Amino acid sequence: MRNIIIPGRIEHCERRDATVTSPNHAGELKNLLAENPAEVTRRLRALFDRAIGDAEAPIVLCGAGPLGRRTLRGLRSIGREPLTFIDNNSKLWHGQIDGLRVLPPQEAVAQYGGAAVFAVTIFNHSAVRRQLREMNCPSVVSFPSLYWKYAETFLPYGSLGDLDRIFEDRGAVLAGLDLWDDELSRQFYVSQLRWRMRLDSENLPPPCPAQDTYFPDDLVRPSADEVFVDCGAFDGDSVRAFIARRGGAFKEAVALEPDPQNFAALQRYVEGLDAGLRERIVPRPLAAASHNGVLPFDLHGDMSSAATAGGTVALDCARLDDVLADHPPTYMKMDIEGAELDALEGARRVIAAHRPVLAICAYHKQSDLWRIPRAIKALYDGYRLFLRLYAEDCWEILCYAVPEERLA
Repeated sequence: MRNIIIPGRIEHCERRDATVTSPNHAGELKNLLAENPAEVTRRLRALFDRAIGDAEAPIVLCGAGPLGRRTLRGLRSIGREPLTFIDNNSKLWHGQIDGLRVLPPQEAVAQYGGAAVFAVTIFNHSAVRRQLREMNCPSVVSFPSLYWKYAETFLPYGSLGDLDRIFEDRGAVLAGLDLWDDELSRQFYVSQLRWRMRLDSENLPPPCPAQDTYFPDDLVRPSADEVFVDCGAFDGDSVRAFIARRGGAFKEAVALEPDPQNFAALQRYVEGLDAGLRERIVPRPLAAASHNGVLPFDLHGDMSSAATAGGTVALDCARLDDVLADHPPTYMKMDIEGAELDALEGARRVIAAHRPVLAICAYHKQSDLWRIPRAIKALYDGYRLFLRLYAEDCWEILCYAVPEERLA
C-alpha cells in the first residue's frame, strides 16, 4: 500500500519528551494480553453479522481497486458473488472489472440500498462510509469485519488475523512498549494492538499526514549529503517524494525494485529526469534479502507484488551489505510487503558501519509491530525509535530508527 492523503486530519505529529509516559499504557496492554484468544476470535468473527443484521444479505463492494479485486476473488471462491462494484472514479462507471460491473454510488444505493450490505474495500474507509451514510444507505461496513467473518478465506492479511502470534509472544509484546522513544509512539503501539483485537476504528488516534510518510521532518534532520536507499521502489513514487522534500539537495539515491513491470516504470521515471538528477539515481532490479540469489514472487505489476513461499516467478535478490558496498547509506527506507526483517538481516554490516536513518514498514505481518523495532535495536543499540501511523486502522505503520546525531 502507498500513501493516501486523508482529508481533515491533524497537521503534524508532535514528538514528545521520551520521559513523559502515560501510566495506563502498560496496564491496558497487560489487560489486552490477559484476554482469552478464543473469545477474542469469536467476537471478531461475529462483528460483520451483528453490524448488518442479516448474515445472508447480498454484498456490494465499495472500491474497485486492488483490495476490491482481492475481496471479489475471495468471495467468489466461497460462492458469494457480489452484486456490483461501486467507485467514485467516473471513468469506471458502467464498465466491468474482473467480470463484475461498476456502478456510480448513487445508482447502486438507489438500486440496492434497502437490501444489500455495502462493504468498503479501500484502506482509508471513513470518507466513503460517511458518503454512503449521507445517501441514507442503512448497512455499511469496512472490509476488516468481512475478512474476519470469512477468516479461512481472507486471513491473515497484513496485520489482520493471526491473533495467536500476539498471545504467543506476550513477553515480547509487553517488552516492545519500552522500545519507543516518545509518548506518541507508545500511544500508537498500544492502540494498534487494541484495534487488532476490537476493530474499533473510532477509538484510534488520528494518523499523521500521509505526505510525511518515510520523511518526517519533525523526527529527522535532513542532510545535504544524503545517500537514500529505497527498498521497494515501485514506480519511483518514494524517490519522487524524496527529491521533492529535499529540493534536489542529496548525494545519491539507490532504488531497488524486483517486479519487472514496476522496474520498467521506475526506469522510465528516472530517464525522464533532468541530467543533474538522473545521474545521481541508481535503479537496481533486485529484492533486498538476507542472501544473494533468487526469491519466489507473486507478481501483480503494482505495489502488492511480494516474495511468497508459493510464488511462481523467481526474481533476483541480494544482501544490502553487498549492494551498498560502494554506496554508504545515510537514509534507508523499506516497504517490501513483509520481507523487511529478512532484508534487515542482509544489511547487518552496512547498518552497524554507517548507522543510516531507517524508515521500515511495520504492518505487513502481525508480529512486525514488535519484532522489527527489536531487530533494529539488535543491529545498533544507539538508535532512537519512533512509531508513526499514516493511514486508518493498521495500514502504513512506520518504524523510524534515528541515530542521535540525526534527530531533528
